[in-house]
Amino acid sequence: MTAAPLTDAEIERLRAQFPILSREVNGHPLAYLDSAATAQKPTRVIEAEAEYYRSANAAVHRGAHTLAAEATELYEDARHTVARFLAVDDDEIVFTGNATDGLNLVAAAIGHASTGRGAGADFPRFALGEGDEILTTELEHHANLIPWQELAARTGATLRHIPVRDDGVLDLDAAVSLISERTRVLALSHVSNVTGIVTPLAAIVPHAKRVGALVVLDACQSAAHLSLRPRDLGVDLAVFSGHKLYGPTGIGVLYGRSEVLAALPPHVFGGSAITTVTLDKAAFLPPPQRFEPGTPRIAQVLGLAEALRFLDDVGLDRVAATEHALAERLLSGLAAVPGIRLLGDAAVAPADRIALASFVVDGVHAHDAGQVLDQVGIAVRVGHHCAQPLHRRLGVTASVRISAGVHTTPAELDRAIDVVASIRPFFGLGEEETS
Repeated sequence: MTAAPLTDAEIERLRAQFPILSREVNGHPLAYLDSAATAQKPTRVIEAEAEYYRSANAAVHRGAHTLAAEATELYEDARHTVARFLAVDDDEIVFTGNATDGLNLVAAAIGHASTGRGAGADFPRFALGEGDEILTTELEHHANLIPWQELAARTGATLRHIPVRDDGVLDLDAAVSLISERTRVLALSHVSNVTGIVTPLAAIVPHAKRVGALVVLDACQSAAHLSLRPRDLGVDLAVFSGHKLYGPTGIGVLYGRSEVLAALPPHVFGGSAITTVTLDKAAFLPPPQRFEPGTPRIAQVLGLAEALRFLDDVGLDRVAATEHALAERLLSGLAAVPGIRLLGDAAVAPADRIALASFVVDGVHAHDAGQVLDQVGIAVRVGHHCAQPLHRRLGVTASVRISAGVHTTPAELDRAIDVVASIRPFFGLGEEETS
């Protein structure tokens, strides 16, 4: 049964939970349409962090006193909350600094394994070398590109890229043809942070699994918008950032299939990740502790868990249904504005995208367009969105991006579209200048 979108009254009740939404910017009510960059925080998330510092601040997994035991219980309960959110086991959840940190963790661990020395000597399964291939895509965020560039350079493996078509959609035929017996890693995004289009993983992942490739998913732009079930998607590893799903900054999650995490060496070395240490060598704990050395991000972890409980209370199925309607409204509204070029195939069904759209205003730099919107209190993202290769492939250097959150109203999107329609006339450009 298809979930019902959130009603206007329900959205208003949600909005009341976000203190920052009561702000005015430049004398206008704030319309925050930059959730894809970072989401705002409901009061319950802010309070979850503060309450930890007020009542249970202590080092986890280390002390025997009451506060330490309480803090450890809260921390591990938060891990359980994240695991339940993804429908996986607790020991398959690793806390990281953010999604970038998680992707670098995986690349660094494979790099250590590839040396065959030190800790890497005990974990040969995912070692790479000349002749092996790492496959990513042309639409990736830099965080899911640069770590693989560096890993390829250090191991001698070849980095290859699945191209996008002229309309910004991933070329599925090329994807299938590029996957071969040499493919050892496939790293790709669940949702493009430029086009908002959901990657059809079912058309790609099975081919990678057939050749034994390790599949790494960047779920930053999907975790807050769609029901994320890594096991159902068939991926081995997945990352997301807390700050994009109404949680704190400075916290991310790496999901890994238990057998995959067990086969990866540690990526950073220190206390809390070991069993025995001598002056010459160390033995390491099993996952997830193997990948969480040092003092963890305790308050941020608790804030993240509260953010996931918030989303559970709303219902991600209802969030998705609401966003489908918002996506249709946003895309059709922008498409009707003269002199606007949408990035990504506007014909892709709303059900196959999140409520996000990037566009170019003909004759106006993205930063100037963004300034016009900001002057009337509308917050959007401008620039290349950490996806320079995709922008270059689409023939532009920068774009304006509008992205919705759980608190976004149709009226806010309409307001933004009306201002976008005023940008070219504001700069003295008429329809005759439209290319």
